[in-house]
Amino acid sequence: MKDTSHSTDLLLQISDLRIEGRSGGAWQEIVKGVDLSLNRGEILGLIGESGAGKSTLGLAAMGYTKGGCRISSGSVRFDGQELVGAPAEQLRSLRGARIAYVAQSAAAAFNPAYRLIRQYAEAPVRHGLMSRQQAEADAVDLYRAMQLPDPAQIGFRYPHQVSGGQLQRAMTAMAMACRPDLIIFDEPTTALDVTTQIEVLSAIRKVVREHHTAAIYITHDLAVVAQMADRVKVLLKGEEVEEAETRQMLSHPREAYTKSLWAVRDFRRAPMPKLAEDAAPLLEIENVSAAYGAVKVLDDISLKVHRGRTVAVVGESGSGKSTTARVIMGLLPPSAGSVRFEGQELPPRSRARAPALQRRVQMIHQMADTALNPKHRIREILGRPLTFFLGLKGKAKDARIRELLSLIELDPDQFIDRLPAELSGGQKQRLCIARALAAEPEFIICDEITSALDQLVAEGILRLLDRLQREMELTYLFITHDLATVRSIADEVVVMKEGRIVEQGPKDAIFSPPHPPYTELLLSSVPEMDPDWLDNVLEERRLNPV
Repeated sequence: MKDTSHSTDLLLQISDLRIEGRSGGAWQEIVKGVDLSLNRGEILGLIGESGAGKSTLGLAAMGYTKGGCRISSGSVRFDGQELVGAPAEQLRSLRGARIAYVAQSAAAAFNPAYRLIRQYAEAPVRHGLMSRQQAEADAVDLYRAMQLPDPAQIGFRYPHQVSGGQLQRAMTAMAMACRPDLIIFDEPTTALDVTTQIEVLSAIRKVVREHHTAAIYITHDLAVVAQMADRVKVLLKGEEVEEAETRQMLSHPREAYTKSLWAVRDFRRAPMPKLAEDAAPLLEIENVSAAYGAVKVLDDISLKVHRGRTVAVVGESGSGKSTTARVIMGLLPPSAGSVRFEGQELPPRSRARAPALQRRVQMIHQMADTALNPKHRIREILGRPLTFFLGLKGKAKDARIRELLSLIELDPDQFIDRLPAELSGGQKQRLCIARALAAEPEFIICDEITSALDQLVAEGILRLLDRLQREMELTYLFITHDLATVRSIADEVVVMKEGRIVEQGPKDAIFSPPHPPYTELLLSSVPEMDPDWLDNVLEERRLNPV
């Protein structure tokens, strides 16, 4: 690694950092002597599989560790100030003002009781940089830069009143409020569809360049890091594998592990047997409309899902994908239309459905952080549905919990008594998958379940879902913005925009040209492993607006 310790532009210097995490009452090293340097205006990409220590290292750049973790040795110097062991008052003066953090899960980062614009204004007002009026005006400008709809009014909504992708962009704007010297981006585009991701990546790069801001960009998406980073550092199990300038890393990675990350993941499930012409759907949505208050979010949608099949639902953030799932689950009653399961109309509210029916239809949520009770250990999280739906107790329940953990490739002896806070983002998502499987359902809604997973783990999860589908004749409604995942697992594809279905049909037909304009936009927005891809796409769309 290049020695920048004497550079006048040096902003952050991490030396021989070691961080421990508590597991089962004992301390285990999770970051193992990592070095890191960052100059003003430079973007460093941190990549590696789930559990590599990326987020832990990013938080340490703020002099912070999560609960159950501690810095055991090493140094973190920000603009000449040592942060390890620094007084709390010194750290508070830096965080939010000069160092900002964009978390992976926006829903877990916002206070649900306050409007977005109030939370935006908190940091610049508290640090004396703006008045509240100035901060709210600035919020509108940044909301507009982040391509949020109705930027003058969206800040007056509560977090639950916007989509996951919109909330992620609002949090990115909030982190930029004080125009910090350093921003840690922890998977900031995970929840975004591909079309929105282009605008957000462009906005992030523009702000960083205009304000000469340094950034640590944590991601498992190699195509994204290719667009954002000047240098890339690869981590594995808390240790540095290698580091290089981005173009060099992409073209000539040195280490075998890095080459394995760079290899194209090409899992394709084998085609399912052809459906009989008279096959009845397991789930049927007919002419469904739904609204949040006066805002209509689904407009006369109809689709069918046959037993043993996977239907992928794709579209932009706010297109109605997750709302469709909420209607199916009985969490949002439709204002018109019906949802039928095996020919019988489902009660519009979940609480009116018998437990036996609830067991048959399960959902894996997009945001694992908010879907898991932080006070419950894994044993309790998986044990509750086993008791509620299947009546398992004692040794039988414990044995099934261990089987479920093995299914999702988590060692039962190591994980069964951990809390969610002691898991990585990918491990939390796998736990949510196991919880849905615990009910032994027939129909599972998968809402962006691989979005928080690195490519290696995501491929394993897709293979697992495919195997379970064939062995248990499971049926999936797979909500995603990742078109590569759609190509891998879908039998049929439904394309949504602004609460309507604009196209649906067999996967091969949807992906074969010619495409309707909106589908073409989605397909052309998938990032490529080319550092010039984002610039080329932006220039093409400037010359030929879509």
